[in-house]
Amino acid sequence: MTTPLDALDVDLLRALRDSPRAGVLELSRTVGVARGTVQARLHRMEESGILTGYGPDLDVAAAGYGVQAFVTLEIAQGALDEVTAELTALPAVLEAYATTGSSDVLCRLAASSHEDLQQTLLALNRSPVVSRSTSVVVLSVVVPSRALPLLESTPRHAPRRAPAYREAP
Repeated sequence: MTTPLDALDVDLLRALRDSPRAGVLELSRTVGVARGTVQARLHRMEESGILTGYGPDLDVAAAGYGVQAFVTLEIAQGALDEVTAELTALPAVLEAYATTGSSDVLCRLAASSHEDLQQTLLALNRSPVVSRSTSVVVLSVVVPSRALPLLESTPRHAPRRAPAYREAP
């Protein structure tokens, strides 16, 4: 079940993105609602799984892992659990998704060098459940991971704000 977001929820998420270390009181001042409203909204978004964490966001390239690649895997029929365990055991695997189409799994890897990336790719290909892998090396990030533009693209109902927080005329 999805939890509908209104304009205040999106404003609160934007404020969190802009100031991830802000406290509830600062967030309430930023979005113009009572502190209790902010606490209740954050709690609701946490409980529904919309808000999954408060960071820190990490830049693996800045941390010394400047080589990234996307790798598609074709795996043996019914071997998703086994490949999940193998991918989880490889620290270079940043994320992985089961997919439709010609491949079964899409992974994002990070490495400190091309040689390091090659070692991870060789480890993937040694798996008895991986029948084929195809890799594409990332040259640069064109659009970083983001969610707010999607949430902001939908017109949303804006709840009334308390009179004390309305802008002065």
